[in-house]
Amino acid sequence: MNAVTEREQQLAAQQNDSTFADLLEELEWRGLISVSTDKEALREALNAGPITYYCGYDPTAASLHLGHLVQLLFMRRLQLAGHKPLGLVGGSTGLIGDPRPTAERTLNSRETVAEWVNSLRSQIEKFLSFEGENAARMVNNLDWTAGLSALDFLREIGKYFRVGTMIKKDAVAARLSSDEGISYTEFSYQILQAIDFLELYKQYGCVLQSGGQDQWGNLVGGTELIRKATGATVHAVGTPLITNSDGTKFGKSEGNAIWLDPEMCSPFAFYQFWLNQADADVIDRLKVFTFLSRAEIADYAAQVEAEPHKRAAQKRLAYEVTALVHGKTAAEGAIAAAAALFGAGSYDEVPEDVLAAAVGDLPRAEADATTTVEAALVASGLVSSLSEARRTVQQGGVSLNGVKIADAAALVVDHAADRKLLVLGRGKKQKAAVYLNY
Repeated sequence: MNAVTEREQQLAAQQNDSTFADLLEELEWRGLISVSTDKEALREALNAGPITYYCGYDPTAASLHLGHLVQLLFMRRLQLAGHKPLGLVGGSTGLIGDPRPTAERTLNSRETVAEWVNSLRSQIEKFLSFEGENAARMVNNLDWTAGLSALDFLREIGKYFRVGTMIKKDAVAARLSSDEGISYTEFSYQILQAIDFLELYKQYGCVLQSGGQDQWGNLVGGTELIRKATGATVHAVGTPLITNSDGTKFGKSEGNAIWLDPEMCSPFAFYQFWLNQADADVIDRLKVFTFLSRAEIADYAAQVEAEPHKRAAQKRLAYEVTALVHGKTAAEGAIAAAAALFGAGSYDEVPEDVLAAAVGDLPRAEADATTTVEAALVASGLVSSLSEARRTVQQGGVSLNGVKIADAAALVVDHAADRKLLVLGRGKKQKAAVYLNY
């Protein structure tokens, strides 16, 4: 099955839960709405018929991360209800950067931003359907800001903004009180984002913008600009910032962001991240990040309560989100790699590229056609000497790709079976990667 067909089948299988009274009720149950301009007015608009809505993604890195995944799934749920999505990639706002509370951003080159625009666009497109009456459309705000002169910006847009209001925005206020302050470049970001909403309202009749609750000041800046410039009332929704039950920030592993690009975070590492979710968090994660129904999630909640050691909810969560982001084949490969590494599966079932990603953090050794198992054990650091290597083999504690080794002097290549990567094991827990070069 090719990737396109797999993605199309995945989109076709997704659906909202029909047991809820309406879409907004399901979004609230899933914890996807933290703040909104007028919730009941939004409910009426969503129930009245198809609306056009958008969410913007700035190319401040080469990939989207888990915070963006919340927005992508919010967009997809609205599309499944018949509404029309606009996926905006910030070719212009990405050149400026949303102000951070701590320090000024380093401005990236135009070439870098343009490259990241293309990367993010391809990622966003995987989560939306571009077929049917409510087909998604991709837009780039550079298209309407590149030709905007400074005079037009000040006369036609700037006149609607009040500095007193702008400096009250959380990130701006934090920077103003810091030693570094804030540049006019970053201070103007909120106006640029507001222009996006106004332009999309004019071009496509867009009446709803979504984003993280930390973007709330920017979101309502757009609704206010439209009200002042056109007299129309539009909507904004802020999704909550996901946190762990212990109060720590969600979406990072050992201090690193969990990226959606498989080159920046392998499907195996991605799968393991979800598999390691705490019992106290896993049900909320199922609500936000999967299309499982309310009844299915209730069943997993009962299993967490009754048999937490089986980690059924975590396993389902890890599979669903990995398949959602990287595809079913990658998710199954991650499961097979984990099973092999932890002694519950065969290495023969794991593609070599998947295995390479899975062992990326393990100790490693290089081997050629003459390398013995005992030499590989020493080179990998699993033992400190050849005598220790022989003793460990004699005790039955050494394996290559899950197969127990009986002779320390055996050649590694004889166990390779035409593979260039093997996993050398000492006991059940100590592993090392052995790369064959010959």
